[in-house]
Amino acid sequence: MKARPLHDRILVKRIEEGEQKIGGIIVPDSAKEKPQQGKVVAVGGGKVKDDGGRIALDVKAGDTILFGKYSGQEIKLDGDEFLIMREEEVLAILD
Repeated sequence: MKARPLHDRILVKRIEEGEQKIGGIIVPDSAKEKPQQGKVVAVGGGKVKDDGGRIALDVKAGDTILFGKYSGQEIKLDGDEFLIMREEEVLAILD
């Protein structure tokens, strides 16, 4: 299944971090924080202005982004977990 976000929303796949060891102790998955980095999978067409035109998005598919801890809505598509969020929730684009 393919999904295309609407308007100024983007579809993001979280980038999982490697296994964390603190002082030789392996931290279980349940105690780890969710990563706040992701790869943009798909973007919407842009925000609609009052005159009917569109404002283009700054992010594009393939960008690696930083986002806030509580940003977006988690969804599942074909068994994979994604976040769908507005572009304004993106804090930075990583180079």
